[in-house]
Amino acid sequence: MEIDLILIIKMIVIGLVQGFTEPIPVSSSGHVMVASELLGLGEQGFTFAILTNTASLLAILFIYRRDIVRLAVNSLNYLKTKDDRYKSDFRFVCFIVIGTIPAGALGFLLNDYIAENVSMTIIAIMLFVTGIALWLIRNMKGTKGESDITAKDAILVGLGQAVALTPGISRSGATIISAIAVGMKQETALRFSFMLYIPVSLGGLVLGVGDFMDEPNKADLMIPYLAAFVATLFMTYFALKWFMGVMKSGKLVYFTYYCFIAGILLLIFF
Repeated sequence: MEIDLILIIKMIVIGLVQGFTEPIPVSSSGHVMVASELLGLGEQGFTFAILTNTASLLAILFIYRRDIVRLAVNSLNYLKTKDDRYKSDFRFVCFIVIGTIPAGALGFLLNDYIAENVSMTIIAIMLFVTGIALWLIRNMKGTKGESDITAKDAILVGLGQAVALTPGISRSGATIISAIAVGMKQETALRFSFMLYIPVSLGGLVLGVGDFMDEPNKADLMIPYLAAFVATLFMTYFALKWFMGVMKSGKLVYFTYYCFIAGILLLIFF
């Protein structure tokens, strides 16, 4: 097997782009598409998307590992004992499940159609939409913690995640914007957003196993894909840690300016 060093470097760059943009509200799929075009790689296949999304998922699972364990243990304890001490965490898990349904259903039904109808112009327009939405919620200070979330809130945030199936709409951006809009505190909105990411990403991984096994160039692409996987894993970790700080400092509005600038540059140069 001949090693293509240039391809490996390009895949590392794509992995870094995916990892950095996955947790922040700027559309990872759009940025990966643009980076692939600039590097002369063309459109990345479904197998590559599954691998890099899995790397991002692992980083997010690691960061939220204590929350995940707490929610799982307390939910099981509530089912066993019906003790009100565990009820809040059990309800939070139920709302994560409810919020996952819209994106899961639409992704299953429309994934092929969406993949076939993506363009730089659509990505640019959706970046403008994201920027406008971020601007509208820039001064909102919610009051709802995890125990205050309702089924209606979960459905609305879940619909936001479903809208993010459109290329150029950030998944984290759509869910965080929706969560803040329904009155969640920024910390709660951030946690709920990434908890919603976990089941959707796991579902995509399960559905993508067959495509990965059918990949005709698995052997030749193994090292480049592995390099992209590792780059995505580490970059997602550091990007999410950084984004948590941005959210805590209330500077989400800066992403509004970025989305507008990126959208304009796409329309001009692509």
